[in-house]
Amino acid sequence: MFDMFGMTVSFFLFIFFFGFGIIGTLFWLWMLIDCATKEPSEGNDKLIWIIIIVFTHVLGALVYFVIRRPKRIQDYGK
Repeated sequence: MFDMFGMTVSFFLFIFFFGFGIIGTLFWLWMLIDCATKEPSEGNDKLIWIIIIVFTHVLGALVYFVIRRPKRIQDYGK
């Protein structure tokens, strides 16, 4: 028989995870652009952070957002 409830739950789960994936990718892209354009080019910090963000996707972007970005804003003001 046709299970309407199961289809509804599956649809909402699909929408939830699809939305989470889109939001995560946009956040990753924002942190990658932020690091590439605003991180000072002194030493290898910029290159290392870009590599971390690229290869660890959302997790690396979140680590950059929580750890490095506030310190950079405090030190350099941007």
